Amino acid sequence: MRCAVSVKPGSKAEKLEISGDKILIRTPKRAHDGEANDAVIKILSKHFHVAKGNITILRGKTSREKLVEIIGKPA
Repeated sequence: MRCAVSVKPGSKAEKLEISGDKILIRTPKRAHDGEANDAVIKILSKHFHVAKGNITILRGKTSREKLVEIIGKPA
């Protein structure tokens, strides 16, 4: 499954919101040394019950707008 993800790094709390076909992830992690991307993968892993290794950021590694692929069966 591929999905569009918007990320808001530096937020006060960690939160995942789904609106239509887009996912909004808020994380307190900053966009420094890949910390926000790691947080996105962790949050999606928990929400969709899949291993972190089954989640790949296909596009937007340095952007707030990302295209993410989630593969595999729930962990």
